[in-house]
Amino acid sequence: MKYIYAALLLHSAAKPIDEANVKKVLTAAGVKIDEARVKALVAALSEVKIDEAIKAASIIAVQPAGSTSGSAPAEGKKEEKKPAEEEKKKEEEALAGLGALFG
Repeated sequence: MKYIYAALLLHSAAKPIDEANVKKVLTAAGVKIDEARVKALVAALSEVKIDEAIKAASIIAVQPAGSTSGSAPAEGKKEEKKPAEEEKKKEEEALAGLGALFG
């Protein structure tokens, strides 16, 4: 994540995202630099338009998880709640299982 943050910082400062600049940012932050990661990051971001990617990500985050139609009968809504309750129980069970990993 540090490498991505460095790239975003460079982008917000309107600096080119190249190996030298990424290394400077990481060095200033006191991060041990992995040359392979820096090269992979720069190569991966060379074709990406960061502004468009950020806008697309914010649009996805803003959209509601599920849309219900206003013309749905009341019975349909009751049926929809049951799977949601089951999903909630499954999530709680999964979280309980993860808790066992940490003691």
